[in-house]
Amino acid sequence: MSRVRRKRMHCNNKELHQKYKSKRRTKDLDQIQEDLKPENKQRLLSLPEDEDLPGLGQHYCVECSRYYIDERALGEHNRGREHKRRVRDLKVPAYTQREAEAAVGLVTDNGRAHSTPAAGPLSLLSLKQKNDAAAAAKAASTDRVMDTE
Repeated sequence: MSRVRRKRMHCNNKELHQKYKSKRRTKDLDQIQEDLKPENKQRLLSLPEDEDLPGLGQHYCVECSRYYIDERALGEHNRGREHKRRVRDLKVPAYTQREAEAAVGLVTDNGRAHSTPAAGPLSLLSLKQKNDAAAAAKAASTDRVMDTE
């Protein structure tokens, strides 16, 4: 008899994938752009020593929000493709909530917000009322034309 081989469980293990996905999570670009402001950048670069961080937290790349073990490792990182790509991505301004609202039509050019009509029965009712008002105005104008003739 041959030995029964066990299944390999690492392929479709969702808990394992979620664990490593959250472990590798870094800051988003808009959060890093906040860190790049001069007052925040200076605060991040002059942190006190922390034993839990690599290199006691003294070698930090603000653009990538990563700690490095020594100055040489930080210098190698700064010359690398990943860092240069992140710096290039940070040159583009962050997508703000105001831009998102303008894209869907919630903000006018003058900056005052207005709401769009709701979809569904309320908008159909308001459309019917507008049509009735337009028909009444048209009927009133034709009555005036008939009276003058």
